[in-house]
Amino acid sequence: MENKNIIRYIDLFCGIGGFRYAVSNALNKLGLEGDCVFSSDIDKYAQDSYEANFGERPRGDITQIAASDIPGFNLLLGGFPCQTFSICGLQKGFEDTTKGTLFFDIARILKEKQPDAFVLENVKNLVGHNNGSTFSVILKTLRDELGYVVDYKVLNALDFGLPQKRERIVIVGAKKPFKMSWKFDIQEKKTLKDILETDVDKKHYASPEIVEKRRLKHTSPYNPGIWHENKSGNISSYPYSCALRAGASYNYLLVNGERRLTPREMLRLQGFPEDFKIVVSDAQTRKQAGNALPVTMLAAVIEQFLSEIL
Repeated sequence: MENKNIIRYIDLFCGIGGFRYAVSNALNKLGLEGDCVFSSDIDKYAQDSYEANFGERPRGDITQIAASDIPGFNLLLGGFPCQTFSICGLQKGFEDTTKGTLFFDIARILKEKQPDAFVLENVKNLVGHNNGSTFSVILKTLRDELGYVVDYKVLNALDFGLPQKRERIVIVGAKKPFKMSWKFDIQEKKTLKDILETDVDKKHYASPEIVEKRRLKHTSPYNPGIWHENKSGNISSYPYSCALRAGASYNYLLVNGERRLTPREMLRLQGFPEDFKIVVSDAQTRKQAGNALPVTMLAAVIEQFLSEIL
């Protein structure tokens, strides 16, 4: 990288800034400076939250933004949505294979801007998506067509000091060879007691009927614990949360079988700092937290990755 003390990066599909917090935390540990030169997200409410917390409003739909309009950068960050890719164009390159998917926009930006490195994040199921063909196209594109050395690993937020079972695949790539150990020494580990609020508004509590129904079905050995009801109606409980989601699944996660998680608790489960400003509705904050990435996990990966390539 041209100036090893300043990492210029872009934040694609930035949401509410999970990647930005992660890279900032990693750079601080490495004694380096970071400069976010471009961010993008199509969701207006995510833009509102990002602007409130970072002082700049992300650009909109990345599919409508030319790579030439993006400033030069060293590092690309992106938690892109997963879509099915065409396999009929497998021999014709990513222009045919990935067109119409959001990964295509990552690929075209990498091709034109030629940054030193990238870090991508996605759901664990990306590996087996569409019988493995989706991930195969991604690796072929990054390695064979764009010339990056690539490594990847499925990681769980639980192993990074966050009380949430959230498995994600992280893909890292660089122009120069590198070797990730994917082993991390996590010093700070939070429990549900560290996450949960003590003074919770009544609006977050489930109805007496729902609470009674669940208690008839289940007795938990954990206090505090998160009770989870699956689609079949089976109830289980854990000393951590199941994966947060953007939809209404928060209704099925009840603290001690009594109440839903508050927006602040959901942000804490993702590793967001206490000074993160909540400027949108509860419903939008739940959606944003459910779509976010585990900050602590990505910070550890980025720290190790940059240590290898700088």
